[in-house]
Amino acid sequence: MLELTRQRIEQYLSALEGRAVRVHALSRLDRPSSEEVKFYGYGVPIRVSYQPEGRPRRTAVLHTISPGPFGHEDMADRAQELLWQHRAFNRLPRHVRSLDVGGIKHGGAVVPLGDVEEFALLTRYAEGENYARDLDRLLQTGKLTDLDVSRADALCDYLAEIHRVRGTDPGLYVRRIRELIGHGQCIMGLIDSYPPGGPVAAEFLEEIERRALSWRWKLKKLSHRLRQVHGDFHPWNILFASDVQFQVLDRSRGEYGDPADDVTCLCMNYVFFSLRHGGKLEGCWQELFLRFWRRYLERTGDQEMLQVAAPFLVFRCLVMAHPIWYPALAAGVREKLIAFSLAVLERDWFDPEQVNAYCGA
Repeated sequence: MLELTRQRIEQYLSALEGRAVRVHALSRLDRPSSEEVKFYGYGVPIRVSYQPEGRPRRTAVLHTISPGPFGHEDMADRAQELLWQHRAFNRLPRHVRSLDVGGIKHGGAVVPLGDVEEFALLTRYAEGENYARDLDRLLQTGKLTDLDVSRADALCDYLAEIHRVRGTDPGLYVRRIRELIGHGQCIMGLIDSYPPGGPVAAEFLEEIERRALSWRWKLKKLSHRLRQVHGDFHPWNILFASDVQFQVLDRSRGEYGDPADDVTCLCMNYVFFSLRHGGKLEGCWQELFLRFWRRYLERTGDQEMLQVAAPFLVFRCLVMAHPIWYPALAAGVREKLIAFSLAVLERDWFDPEQVNAYCGA
């Protein structure tokens, strides 16, 4: 539990006020106001009586949010809510005003962020070319090299390794499955962003959504599947520097989830490139696709993945069939991706050998 001392709060208020501040009294709002306490943890509002140098005494309340369910599992979730509250409180008539929103550093120091308009992330630069370059080359040549096989094996082994790390919060798995169906970046959000009258008819999208919803009730009880994941493991987020040495970019949607998310994200790209090439899964892409599934299942023993993969596959199909990202995609490819989605959602388990049957190819 994070501790906030009187000294740390004084330092924060001094930075906020731009002058020295003395804290006269601290008290928890869930206890009698006269009670003085030294340390505070997440989730308990703290009444702060303080006085900036040369100014009258003031009283404020310092709020934090406890880690927990209902969308508060991750630090980013809690930051999102507090950042929103800082602006929203001050836009509603008669609402108590927000004075600032602060970030609490590892040592307990509080940093004022109230004037921040946006956040930015600074990362190291990684040398290399994205894995999509390899798939583009295969699209032109159709010739699989030993390096192509070795790279696919390395990616498979990487996923098998990171997926060994178990999550500890069963409720987080329920959330991840709920987000898979209903999040703005996932199935329902993608469906809502398809243009009316566009290349995919609304009745097909509605049927996908209806079938996907039933999968939430099948999957939400499988909390034992919660594992460390990347969350967006597609070829453009994988950089190969040389041979089989690679780094990954842009991890998304939480540290833990179902391993099927990562496996289907990459494998459906083999299907996608093959459909663009010849209208079905065949040749070098079929070899990579089936090899990846067999190798992953052999290394992890996770045969249950075949029983949960369907909505994750559909999520990726909706991305690939989307006219925003692929406006020039051949109509036949979109039709097969939609047919695949409807087919896998109707089956109790996914058979990697039956991709062409699912696509109607």
